[in-house]
Amino acid sequence: MKLSYRISYYILYALFAIILIVLGLYYFGGEMDSPIVPELSNPANTEALIFLMYALLGLTVAATVIAFLAQFVASLKENPVKAIKSLAGVVFLVIVLVVSWVLGSDTPLVLPGYEGTDNVPFWLKLTDMFIYSIYFLLFVTIASIFGSSIKKRFS
Repeated sequence: MKLSYRISYYILYALFAIILIVLGLYYFGGEMDSPIVPELSNPANTEALIFLMYALLGLTVAATVIAFLAQFVASLKENPVKAIKSLAGVVFLVIVLVVSWVLGSDTPLVLPGYEGTDNVPFWLKLTDMFIYSIYFLLFVTIASIFGSSIKKRFS
């Protein structure tokens, strides 16, 4: 068994264990009193779950970027033209993110009872950027599925 496979195997199971522990704390760790609406559920370890999601998102992004760069560098040594063509997907994603940022609204929302600091133009545009990007990429994915099945049918 390759070393890289064994390492990724142990990391995967370590992450599963951490996720199960945090989910156990979240679901079975009790409740806190909600200062705003006492009737609503307010699990005591919500912050632990949120931080775990941030950490997993950060690890995923870092692993994706590192893997892309390693593959790009290896491909650049073997076939530079093919390596440059592989950048098309990254350029396309950056264009989608920029366009969806521009389309996002920066108008503050009217939220009765909200006194937080996140109802500002930057966070509003960022949220809209993610939502529009997800919609667009989902549409492209579905269109690609149908397009490839139609192409396969006629060839």
